[in-house]
Amino acid sequence: MRPARAGRGLRIAGWVLLPLGALLLAGGLVLRSAYPAHRVPGASMRPTYGPGDMLYAERVEPSEVRRGDVVLVSAPEWGVHGGLAVKRVIGMGGDRVTTDDRRVYVNGEPLSEPYVAGNDPVAGTPGLDVRVPEGRLFLLGDNRGDSLDSRFHQDKAPGGTVPVTAVRERAVDSAAGSLAAGAGAGLGVILALIGFGLALAGWLTGRAGRRGGPQPARPVP
Repeated sequence: MRPARAGRGLRIAGWVLLPLGALLLAGGLVLRSAYPAHRVPGASMRPTYGPGDMLYAERVEPSEVRRGDVVLVSAPEWGVHGGLAVKRVIGMGGDRVTTDDRRVYVNGEPLSEPYVAGNDPVAGTPGLDVRVPEGRLFLLGDNRGDSLDSRFHQDKAPGGTVPVTAVRERAVDSAAGSLAAGAGAGLGVILALIGFGLALAGWLTGRAGRRGGPQPARPVP
């Protein structure tokens, strides 16, 4: 193949590989960021999440948060700086959260909480009575006996609540969802690496094409 034709072929290959690689790289990064992964630091969410467990999450708008969601919140008013607190949404704006010796109630209805550690939803905090302000959330850990949650921050915020805008992410709430999130995150990394490789190959190929393709070998004297 003549050098001019070879150079043209290399330039065409570069035009194809470079945007394809860039597209895959961008898609991989988007897919990876869609399912953030976190290591659970403590025991406050046992048995749902233990210390060191991997928690996969999804980004949500404040309007998408619902009771029962496990959320990751920015809570500097709780003394959580430089990280996110992992808790369960028990009450939302306008709800009344109360406890007796055995159960937690929302608006007078007892909560069914099979996820609570030791089957002890109250864990030594009976007599609670909180009206959740609008735009705020009342949060509890699943391990009620070892969780610094809304019950213990009532001196720092109304009812110990946090603003709903403090929610950064929501945990993917099923085994199948967690598996899909983990696969999506892993696929994102793979796509990003492939995309980077193709983009680099496209750039190098195009550069070689602009130099006129492979140079003929010089004769050995």
